[in-house]
Amino acid sequence: MQEKETGALRKVYFIGIGGIGMSALARYFHSKGIAVSGYDKTETPLTKALEQEGIPVHYEDDINEAPKDADWVVYTPAVPKNHKELNFYKERGYTVLKRSEVLQQITESSFNICVAGTHGKTTTTTMIAHLLRDSGYGCNAFLGGIAANYNTNFWGSEKEVCVIEADEYDRSFLRLSPDIAVVTAVDPDHLDIYGTEENVRRAFADFAQRLKPGGLLIRKLGIGKELKAERMWQYSLQNDQANAYAANIKIEDGGYRFDAVLPSQIIDGVRLNMGGMHNVENMIAAITVASSLNIDQDKIKAAVASFKGVKRRFEYIIRRKGLVFIDDYAHHPEELKALINGVKTLFPQEKCTLIFQPHLYSRTKDFAQEFAAVLSRVDKLILLPIYPAREQPIPGIESNRIAEKMDGGAPEIMTKDELLDWVGNEFSEKRNRAFGEVIITAGAGDIDKLVGLIKSSLEN
Repeated sequence: MQEKETGALRKVYFIGIGGIGMSALARYFHSKGIAVSGYDKTETPLTKALEQEGIPVHYEDDINEAPKDADWVVYTPAVPKNHKELNFYKERGYTVLKRSEVLQQITESSFNICVAGTHGKTTTTTMIAHLLRDSGYGCNAFLGGIAANYNTNFWGSEKEVCVIEADEYDRSFLRLSPDIAVVTAVDPDHLDIYGTEENVRRAFADFAQRLKPGGLLIRKLGIGKELKAERMWQYSLQNDQANAYAANIKIEDGGYRFDAVLPSQIIDGVRLNMGGMHNVENMIAAITVASSLNIDQDKIKAAVASFKGVKRRFEYIIRRKGLVFIDDYAHHPEELKALINGVKTLFPQEKCTLIFQPHLYSRTKDFAQEFAAVLSRVDKLILLPIYPAREQPIPGIESNRIAEKMDGGAPEIMTKDELLDWVGNEFSEKRNRAFGEVIITAGAGDIDKLVGLIKSSLEN
């Protein structure tokens, strides 16, 4: 089947439509009036939202359900090799594309702001997209999380500007052509794909080389010296050796006020209404992008103040005197370190309980020591079983691999049912009402399905 230009498409079918990146693409084509449908293995709040928007989704791997007149079939690398529908399309010569190949085609002729990094990229991408939208500059946004301001991971615009989360998994980001490239972190991750830390760093260096002529690289100070470009700015939380950083940071009602020191100006009294000092740093990167586009500083300040965050990124579920419940996507040791640091800075007196669901057997195996070190810093740790995602079990690798390497108090390992019982009974009965408590759920698997149940239990 001959590959078509995006403008000539009539029907696009997604295998794995419930994925955060896949659903953004599905929403993009749907917004263009193209017929969109898809498959996913389980129903989630995101697939339900797609169905409510008029995108049919089915949950059985069944070729009878798969449309035979699809112009494009888009799939995620997380789909198993023996998937019947995917193999049906491949064997019959349909145009079968990875998500990254589709993004490449969509963005070939637009001005692209691409945000990469082993952590921090979803929040930073969403911040940039919000600043451009809220200020009236305008953009198309392809996000790896749900923007709380708009309750979606995609929006369109007449303006030929795209803000894109550039995913390093499966080297997807090497298909993009940025006009502005932002790199937030280059820590070892996805070693099941890359093998070594050096290969991870080389891929990010290759991403920086994807910049269009005259493009701007904005990278975090101190990371990836091999990331180079003719035009390059560095940003930092508060290191004045960087081109952009925050000064005079003050904690204020669970958020922050600071001055943004930029290459060409200082924006004073910026108010960020979300927790975590790492999010001040992420916002510095976003403000730097907005400033490079000559957006008025008063519009930037107003947009920062109105930013409500990203679902599952330091998201306050309960926020009242004596009890705070935060949900976060953190699934890498560096992300957990930033999360715990943020909580301890904002709530220094409160006892901190962290419920963590490890994500992937390979990541647990590769970083068990690092997980143990960072998770030892909370007052109480509860570990859920490993969420396998795309992987088969690795013999001997379970959540207790992390527990075995921890110093001090041993964590508790619970099933989901045991956890809910513990929250409803033991935690609720014994929690310290005098000094207060913070409870955190963290992980990239399906722990988010427990958040509503935990919230109800805590409120009752």
